[in-house]
Amino acid sequence: MTILVTGATGNVGSQVVNQLVKRGADVRALVRDPSKANFPASVAVVQGDLIDVDSLRSAFSGVSTLFLLNAVVPDEFTQALIALNLAREAGIERIVYLSVIHGELYANVPHFAGKLAVERMIEQMGVNATILRPAYFMNNEFMIKDVILSYGVYPMPIGSKGLAMVDARDIAEVAAIELLRREQTEIALPLDRINLVGPDTLTGTDVAGIWTEVLGRQIAYPGEDLAGFEQNLRQFMPGWMAFDMRLMGERFISEGMIPDAGDVDRLTKLLGRPLRTYRDFAAEIAASA
Repeated sequence: MTILVTGATGNVGSQVVNQLVKRGADVRALVRDPSKANFPASVAVVQGDLIDVDSLRSAFSGVSTLFLLNAVVPDEFTQALIALNLAREAGIERIVYLSVIHGELYANVPHFAGKLAVERMIEQMGVNATILRPAYFMNNEFMIKDVILSYGVYPMPIGSKGLAMVDARDIAEVAAIELLRREQTEIALPLDRINLVGPDTLTGTDVAGIWTEVLGRQIAYPGEDLAGFEQNLRQFMPGWMAFDMRLMGERFISEGMIPDAGDVDRLTKLLGRPLRTYRDFAAEIAASA
């Protein structure tokens, strides 16, 4: 029985592969560029793309369980629908899909709206899946660590409602646990949703305060200049993506990312340990700087 991981060379996907290998699973990794595949020898690497129907048909052959992760790209929604339809064609009845938290509240944000639409397809077509709905990734901070460390500013416009930031390592471990839970049952399990959150819900001021403590010097939170945020992002990402991120920032400010009652307790029980904290994550970045 084989588990296929898409997005396998990415930040989350690579860790899902490693978590599955550690648990003794038979893993197949779908990658666009095999030269970037740095996996244990037991992992079968297959080349393919989520909009290449022929490569997906080949990759899905003999697979029992699928981890579906789509990168934030212009055709993300199409990729997901093609993959899910081909998975159904291949008889794959066990799926874990990486969505995003509170898609219904972020309905105007393209990559949230696309994932919410995929969730609706999963539900309406009766796909047996666990839908993982992560909040803001702590790991996004790697993109801005130089700004924090060099300029003493926390530049993400996360607002004052609070975000329950989650570590990608916790996301990957929950994904592996869910993949194996589905893999190891005789009958495909019904639809389930899991919010993936961190243990603390933090505002921009909270995060700047954590960095101040970790670094031992003042780190400021300058507030929410969304136009400036978009302009800065355009220096290292396409304009459409920078605008998508700006729209997400608007929803951070208006909605936050607040866990539902019981989310933290559910994840703590599932993992059998406390969730990783933002303070510990920031300390790791500071120690490696």
